[in-house]
Amino acid sequence: MQPSVESIAHASSGRQAGPALPTFAVIIPTQNGGAFAALQVAALKSQSAQPCEVLIIDSGSVDDTVSIFRGAGYRVHTIAPAQFDHGGTRNLGAALVDPRADLLVFLTQDAIPANAQALARLLHSFTDADVAMAYGRQLPRPEAGPIERHARLFNYGDTGLSKRLPAARALGIKAVFASNSFAAYRRSIFNQLGGFATPVIMGEDQVFAARALQGGWTVVYAARAEAVHSHGYTPLQEFRRYFDTGVYHAAFPMIAEQFGGVGGEGFAFIRSEVAYLGRTAPHLIPLAALHWVAKYTGYRIGRHAARLPARLRPRLAMHKGYFRRLHAGAAPTSVEVAD
Repeated sequence: MQPSVESIAHASSGRQAGPALPTFAVIIPTQNGGAFAALQVAALKSQSAQPCEVLIIDSGSVDDTVSIFRGAGYRVHTIAPAQFDHGGTRNLGAALVDPRADLLVFLTQDAIPANAQALARLLHSFTDADVAMAYGRQLPRPEAGPIERHARLFNYGDTGLSKRLPAARALGIKAVFASNSFAAYRRSIFNQLGGFATPVIMGEDQVFAARALQGGWTVVYAARAEAVHSHGYTPLQEFRRYFDTGVYHAAFPMIAEQFGGVGGEGFAFIRSEVAYLGRTAPHLIPLAALHWVAKYTGYRIGRHAARLPARLRPRLAMHKGYFRRLHAGAAPTSVEVAD
C-alpha cells in the first residue's frame, strides 16, 4: 500500500510570501519509481518555494516513471543501469542542472516532501553563508510498523542542529550523519570540494559532510523541513544494507579515525528501540533482536569484503552494481577526508 497524495503532500490553498530564497534546482535519481512518481510530482508542485528546474536522472526504468515526470514538465536525462553510482550519478546531475541554481536539492525517488513548506524550510538553512549542506527530517510512512517507525524517530528527532568543528566532534559519528534522500547543497562549496566521492556503494552524503566539516563549513539538520521516507526492511535486507555500510566505512577509514566508530551509536540505538518497543509493541522485541544480529553480522563482513571472493561480494550487497563497476576497472575518487 502506497501513501496517498492527501496523506503526504498537503497542497497549500494559498502561498504566503516569505523571505527571498536562493535559486535552486531539484535532482532526483530514479529507477522504476512509478509507484511514487505521481506523489512526488504533486508534492513538488505544491511547494511554496519553486525550483528553477527539476532534473530526473533515470537509469533504465521499465515502468511509467519517465512518462510521469516528463508529463509534469520535468527534464529527464537517461543513463544505462550499469552507469548508476550513488556519487557519480548525482555529480552528473549537478553538472547538467540549470547553471542559475545556487543550491542543489537532492531527493530519492521515494522521498515525498511532507507539506508545502518542506523545501522552503530546508533552504532557509542557507541564510548562514557558512552552511555547505543541510538535510531534512525523514518521517515514517503512514503504514510503517513499530520497528520501522522507531528507526526514523531515533535518527531524525524534532530538534534541529547546526554542526561545525570543533564542537561537532562531541557528536562522534553522528557529526557526519546526513542523507541525500532529502538534502540541499550550496553549489559553490559543492564544486569547491569536488562534489561526491565516486564510485561509492553508499554514504556519499556523509563523506561530503565530513569533508565540509573539515573544510571549516557548517552542516545543518533542518528538523522543520520534513519528508516522508522510510523502509520496512526484512532481516535479510538489513544484512545487505549493513554489509554495504561496512564496505563504505572500509573505503573511507578517515571518517572513523576522525569522528569515531559506530559501536557507541549502535548500542544507543538498541537501548532506545528496546524502550520504544517495550512501550508500544513488546512482542516485536525478538524480531528486533534478529534485526540487530543481521545488521552487526552484515556490517562486520562488509568491513572485510575485500577478503571475500569477487563473485560473492555482489551476492551479499544491496547495491550490487558497485562491485560490478569496480570489477570493470572503475577507480575511486575523493576517497579521503582531509586531515
